[in-house]
Amino acid sequence: MSLYRFGAASPTIAASAFIAPGARIIGNVTIGADSSIWYNCVLRGDVEAISIGARTNIQDGSVVHVSGGAAGARHPTLIGDDVLIGHLAMVHGCTIENRGFVGLGAIVMDGCVIESDGMLAAGAMLTPGKRIGARELWAGRPAKLLRLLSEADIARNRAGVAHYVELAREHKHP
Repeated sequence: MSLYRFGAASPTIAASAFIAPGARIIGNVTIGADSSIWYNCVLRGDVEAISIGARTNIQDGSVVHVSGGAAGARHPTLIGDDVLIGHLAMVHGCTIENRGFVGLGAIVMDGCVIESDGMLAAGAMLTPGKRIGARELWAGRPAKLLRLLSEADIARNRAGVAHYVELAREHKHP
């Protein structure tokens, strides 16, 4: 893993978190207890902050950034507890509330919100300013509401969180 300062800001990582080799964490980034950042992820908190709660996993090859600059609005990236972010996702200047889900290869753009237990399907693109409600599944490019999640869907997502917490422990202490 590589941790980098940006200006006066340095990453803050809970002792129980797993940061895989090859991950790059830059600037104003906070990572909570039992969270995992997998191989070849980039988390760049340069012009705004990135905050990641407890037991959240950001899977291999994903990029998490913020938005800001002279020409546009500034948006930190706020990711809650028990969030699943699939491989090769792009998460940019948005909020993902507790137990949110971002599928493999999905894109979440500036100013978006994924509410608790909301889900963005694999390969979907959530365009700027959109909001996925609690227990909603959105899919497509651009993403649109597909259906409400069932109790089985919610249970499966929560089991995925527990799986990644355990898997991260195995990778951290082989």
